[in-house]
Amino acid sequence: MSDKFILKVIPISHRNNNSLLLKFKYNDELITLSKSIGCKWSSTNKGWYVYHSNENIRLINNAFKDKADIDLSDVKPFLPKKSKKPVSVKIPEEYLDLLIRRRYSENTIRVYSSLFKEFIQYYSNIKLDDITENDIRKYQDYLVKKRKISISTQNQAINAIKFYYEKILGHDKGDFHIERPIREKKLPEVISENELLRILKATDNLKHKSIIAMLYSSGIRRGELINLRIKDIGFDKKIIFVRLAKGKKDRTTILADNTALVLRKYLKLYKPNYWLFEGMNRKQYSATSVGSLVKKASIKAGLNKIVRPHMLRHSFATHMLEQGVDLRYIQTLLGHGSPKTTQIYTRVTSYSLAKIKSPFDAIFDSKDSDNKGS
Repeated sequence: MSDKFILKVIPISHRNNNSLLLKFKYNDELITLSKSIGCKWSSTNKGWYVYHSNENIRLINNAFKDKADIDLSDVKPFLPKKSKKPVSVKIPEEYLDLLIRRRYSENTIRVYSSLFKEFIQYYSNIKLDDITENDIRKYQDYLVKKRKISISTQNQAINAIKFYYEKILGHDKGDFHIERPIREKKLPEVISENELLRILKATDNLKHKSIIAMLYSSGIRRGELINLRIKDIGFDKKIIFVRLAKGKKDRTTILADNTALVLRKYLKLYKPNYWLFEGMNRKQYSATSVGSLVKKASIKAGLNKIVRPHMLRHSFATHMLEQGVDLRYIQTLLGHGSPKTTQIYTRVTSYSLAKIKSPFDAIFDSKDSDNKGS
């Protein structure tokens, strides 16, 4: 019996468009894969959907084939004919070599390679070096109008294409004017201090409790957490050494006293060998497992929202700001390259908003004052 997840693909009509709905049990990795091929969440259908096309069916197959058992039984009439084989294309060797030589992360290499290969496939009848700026613009139109990909995927596709023309062929940045999509300005989701305590109280497993405490109390990312080694925890100096974080920069962040107490108990009981948090056979703990345990803990705590690891990082920054910690220190702890990135938390905190008085209240306060004087 397969230990893969079951992925059911269902043809639906969504917002007057023929779409494909992806149904599967909650799994962070499958959600990430859904987003990578341009899927969006449908609250109405309780699933991830994408525009119904033979190209997207192919993408679903390629993206999920190693992670899930794909059920396309309801979509069979719409599958492309087997006689039509796609033209085989290869990414130029120098493209992959330069990504590796410049020490891009494994995830970035995988994403760039996949997106650039799709671009080459789209123009398989044209020599790569003969593709014009207008061709690139038309490809963007195809991604947005036909594929209906997300803004983040569109930006990644642009980056993958620009990497070839600017880094491999040596074009100046101004040679190809590729329009960027307008980014959505969403506020970070946070939880309150009381909700965090409820999550911790609902978590009986000591390893899981340690992971949740670490994510919140230090503000580290999920990827940074699973890369921590035992020796990266400085109990004496109350710091955590974060190696090669985002942007390949080392930094330190704080180790809370209460987190240190939980960690000492965890280390004594579990006795990890190398990584601070280990999975089966003492291998590095997986990002998927971290996401799953945080979600389950929030459900068990009875919260009216699903909590994800990055929400704990957002909450750390927001609560620090509410405590009066200088924004520059928060920026350093989070590892943000620009203060503009950290400033978004000023839009989330309720501390400053609580001090602002609505003119509606001011009217009544003034009226009461007049009455008192009469």
